[in-house]
Amino acid sequence: MTTDTALPAAERAYRHIKQGVLERRYAGGSLLTEGELAHSVGVSRTPVREALLRLEVEGLVRLYPKKGALVLPVSAQEIADVVETRRLVEEHAARKAVPAPPSLIARLAELLELQQRQAAAGDLAAAAATDRSFHAEIVRNAGNDILVKLYDQLRDRQLRMGVAVMHAHPDRVTGNLADHADILDALRSGDADAAGAAVHRHIGRLFDLARGQDR
Repeated sequence: MTTDTALPAAERAYRHIKQGVLERRYAGGSLLTEGELAHSVGVSRTPVREALLRLEVEGLVRLYPKKGALVLPVSAQEIADVVETRRLVEEHAARKAVPAPPSLIARLAELLELQQRQAAAGDLAAAAATDRSFHAEIVRNAGNDILVKLYDQLRDRQLRMGVAVMHAHPDRVTGNLADHADILDALRSGDADAAGAAVHRHIGRLFDLARGQDR
């Protein structure tokens, strides 16, 4: 397996900076300089510049010549757009998952247990990533490749929003786990309406919290 040190310098810089933005080590509104980033990654400024250009195309930073890169805040419109898309895709997928195959139930139970351990350890970035995997498993089970690709395009935005909400509202982590348990129970029971309703409630609660994290 390829290790990070074996990757090209620009790719290493790209992964380092992007992960920092998604996990909010580099918070919205922060100004990142090429020199500081180069020192953090252990590379020259040229690969850092290449990495920042890629991240600007992805909408995560905005470059200012001779100053650095501004980490773009998550906007209220982006939150609304992500939530609307998630509701459309995930509620449909949850209903279509019924009757849920044993393999899906087992995988969701495994992810829920993992997220519980991560939350207990205080690793909110990992818990947010597992949260995203929990929902992605249900979407993949719908068997619609176009929906899966559409949903995958939300991955970075979901992770960034999820980490922001968990850091701002650590008490919500417990509620988040309870919501996932409700979704899993509805799928286990074979109740399509209950599964769709559980997903709707869950995403709605996250939306209400995320709207207050417009930064």
